[in-house]
Amino acid sequence: MACLLLLLVLGFPRVVLVLMFLLSNYLERAYHGLIIPVLGFIFLPLTTIVYAWLVNSHLPLNGVYLLILILAVVIDVGGLGGGEWHRRRR
Repeated sequence: MACLLLLLVLGFPRVVLVLMFLLSNYLERAYHGLIIPVLGFIFLPLTTIVYAWLVNSHLPLNGVYLLILILAVVIDVGGLGGGEWHRRRR
């Protein structure tokens, strides 16, 4: 079950963000406003989910957890830049 949830989050982070926003107060507890989750939805959806998980789980933002957050940023930024690389290659 946990593997399926992880695949859902990695495959469709924007869908998961919308569901989290509509069905729980998970994002509200992490961000205390609306502008950061909206910007996260547009630019870095996986990073937004990972940061909300860290804050809601009361995990420190250092060590392994910082590496997980950095990995989420790299995955998000890689998804943004991959299309540009393929476009220039043509």
